[in-house]
Amino acid sequence: MNLEQLRGFVEVAAIGHFTRAAERLHLAQPSLSRQIATLESELEVELFHRIRGGVTLTAAGERLLPIARRMLADAEAARDEMSELTGLRRGRVRLGATPTLTTSLVAEVLVSFRAQYPGIDVEVFERGSRDLITALLEGALDLALIVTSVSSGAARAVLELEPLLSERLVAVSAAHEDDPFTGRAGSSSKPISLAQLARVPQVQFAESYDLRASMDAAYAAAALHPVVAVAGAEMDSALRFAERGIGVAVVPAMVAADRPTLRATPLAAEDLARTVSLARRADMAPTHAAGAMQALIRNTADRLAAVQRGLVQRV
Repeated sequence: MNLEQLRGFVEVAAIGHFTRAAERLHLAQPSLSRQIATLESELEVELFHRIRGGVTLTAAGERLLPIARRMLADAEAARDEMSELTGLRRGRVRLGATPTLTTSLVAEVLVSFRAQYPGIDVEVFERGSRDLITALLEGALDLALIVTSVSSGAARAVLELEPLLSERLVAVSAAHEDDPFTGRAGSSSKPISLAQLARVPQVQFAESYDLRASMDAAYAAAALHPVVAVAGAEMDSALRFAERGIGVAVVPAMVAADRPTLRATPLAAEDLARTVSLARRADMAPTHAAGAMQALIRNTADRLAAVQRGLVQRV
């Protein structure tokens, strides 16, 4: 078994077609077919069902796929580590984050990181926390910023979690309109209850958002049924809808910190907050580039936490 065989296997599994996979790998189709046949012979299993128009994974192929991805990721990490011996002038960091963190914490981190390490490539993977944990376990990410607890035994055994900050949630609405909770102009300094929030038309995020799951659970626990103006929004569109007065959106205070067109009203329930943690695989030493990114994320999180505290105190 060698890396070229595994790379060919992963590519065919992703595309489902030998010819197109060969084109992506810049190989002749017969060469790719021989690689897969040799791999199957060495492992003494069939990895693909050959069907008209393409291929699908066998049970053995499905078991091998995550292992092959991890092996390729480890090989890539080895190459990156060797190049980084030159002193962080080259390299790559693969950072995962939830959508709410991408628009706040990650954006601030990237500004500083690019200024300090212009030769290091940064790949950002934006997904919900569960998908980010899976990507970490498969070796597809170096670091991930997640906002939900790790529940599976496999994840607890492999991942190292470092709590960074607690995000206070706020309800954002159009700054130019009357306060939706008091009906008066200006900004209310009094936190609102979940019951008050439920009576105001809301912009809900897509169900894949961890924030949506948290709010749905809070409403269900309180036997409340919120008024929904729009459902299924992504972060940028939700903030835009709130700016235009379509409804209020519940977001982390960090997201609202630099948006003068939005009014931020804190939620009274103290448990409506979430802990942001930096996750990485404990069984893989971080590359120099990932270590530099890790340190910068810690510093930026501390700074944004101070900004968040100031914002909540003002409102």
